[in-house]
Amino acid sequence: MFSSVWNFIKRHKRKFIFTGAVVGGVYFLGKYAQKKIREIQEKEATEYIAQARRQFHFESNLRTCNMTVLSMLPPLKEAIVSQLNSESLTALLKTKPANKLEIWEDLKIISFTRTIVGVYSTCMLVVLLRVQLNIIGGYLYLDNSVGKSTTAPLAPPDVQQQYLSSIQHLLGDGLTELMTVVKKVVQNSLGGMSLKQSLSLLELEQQLSWIRAEVEAGSGRPLSWYMLADDENALADQACGLTENDAVTIRLLNETRDMLDSPDFTTVLNACLNRGFSRLLDNLAEFFRPPPGDSAPSFAPDSLSAVSLPLAKIIPIINGQINTICSETPSHFVQDLLMNDQVKEFAANVYETFSTPQELQK
Repeated sequence: MFSSVWNFIKRHKRKFIFTGAVVGGVYFLGKYAQKKIREIQEKEATEYIAQARRQFHFESNLRTCNMTVLSMLPPLKEAIVSQLNSESLTALLKTKPANKLEIWEDLKIISFTRTIVGVYSTCMLVVLLRVQLNIIGGYLYLDNSVGKSTTAPLAPPDVQQQYLSSIQHLLGDGLTELMTVVKKVVQNSLGGMSLKQSLSLLELEQQLSWIRAEVEAGSGRPLSWYMLADDENALADQACGLTENDAVTIRLLNETRDMLDSPDFTTVLNACLNRGFSRLLDNLAEFFRPPPGDSAPSFAPDSLSAVSLPLAKIIPIINGQINTICSETPSHFVQDLLMNDQVKEFAANVYETFSTPQELQK
């Protein structure tokens, strides 16, 4: 019996060797596959945790940005009102001066100018801070990443402070230049218009559209100029007072300038301006409602031209809009800008760019 078994094995020896090799190979291949699957799962888990951590950091940064915008609106409003002071003119009118008509003409130009400047500067503030705080946020994420080597931090605290102080250009020289440009355009648009002339909401919208076109295309400067000084000396001046961190601050400012000059930034800023002026017109529409009992429904397209007001009555309405535009209490105007989907998507892209290690960007 044993000899017959042995003879059977000898006859089929090669088959047994091949089968054993296959079985053994499958076993080890299975072990290798299990190991690779574990490695992939661990890598995916690590990447998921890192992505969740980065998402949480970005959302926290977004909230910080919103609060920063709201905190900057009072000084922005103060800067506008102090240079375009209509309150002194309205107080003077109450004294019934001899040059009453001349004062009304000045009030007309100043009221429109400061409201339009308010829309521009608030939109600029929202988008600029989105860029700056997400550049800083991205670098802070990398500085605090697990496993980061002990190299010099990308955004030390003193650099952050000096870099973010560059917002003063928008509140200072940039704002003054913007006022000059807008005031000149408003003068050209409304300077010869009688205070008795009546305007419908549609006609007022057309005036604002013309003013926008002249400010944005006729000044010879991109809107980004009003937000950040663009010459190297000014950038160096903004970085003064630091020592070994000078280069880091200037690098951040130059990276910001690159962002402001990008087509994506222009698109997002235009979206904000469109929404801002649209919201301004919505606010003004409250004063152009047809009188009670009028047969024309207030939501009909023709209602935009159904009611007209003399310019003398429109001026106080326009003049008061600065309190809504630059309100630190979240108004519909500011909320529209902060919650704009294009702004949020752009902010996410900026954060993604600056929170990704450089070796992964290559």
